[in-house]
Amino acid sequence: MRGLRAALAITLGLSPFGLVVGMTSDGVGLSLAETLLMSGLVFAGTAQLVALQLWSDPAPVLAATLACLVINLRLAPMGAALAPVLDRTRGLRLWGTLAVLVDNSFALAIAEMRAGRRDAGFLLGASLGMWVNWMAMCAVGHVFGAALQLPAGHPLFFASTAAVLALLVQLWRGRSDLHPWLVAGAAALMVQGTGLGAPWPVLAGACAGAGYGAWRDRRRPA
Repeated sequence: MRGLRAALAITLGLSPFGLVVGMTSDGVGLSLAETLLMSGLVFAGTAQLVALQLWSDPAPVLAATLACLVINLRLAPMGAALAPVLDRTRGLRLWGTLAVLVDNSFALAIAEMRAGRRDAGFLLGASLGMWVNWMAMCAVGHVFGAALQLPAGHPLFFASTAAVLALLVQLWRGRSDLHPWLVAGAAALMVQGTGLGAPWPVLAGACAGAGYGAWRDRRRPA
């Protein structure tokens, strides 16, 4: 419950992003059941939008799966970083918690770790609250998709970016944090500049930023 309460503001802030995914799913012809199944199992807004942008008839299952895999590879180092929180969990508790892990709940859990608290229940509560809200918003966006059609560039589409920027405030520890973030941004822009579209800039930025951060931390004196 503490995790659920702590995540409430961010959860509500992600609601427009869920609406966009639901509307996009309706636009490419997915049924409500298919939209909810995808949202419940994948639970990754960026990956879902990339897959939906690739959608056609017949559906490019392999291409969409590869795109989602590439984007969601960033969750692997996130899970490793949360080892101090999850080291006492096993079996269904461990894998169930990891199944609903997203960037937002990861950021909250890291902030908890830095405050000296290592509660796996906090992480699960935050993630589950976001999952329930995500499912509801995707459903609303799908049901009312036809009535809520928005032009390209509408402010609502900035919701996901705004949510990520808000998370950075909680992770901020000082100017030294800028270095891996700048490396990640530069790597993503470089890959984007080569003409490679999604999901490669996201993966390049995540790997470059995480790699630089790990290298820098290993060089620091214990």
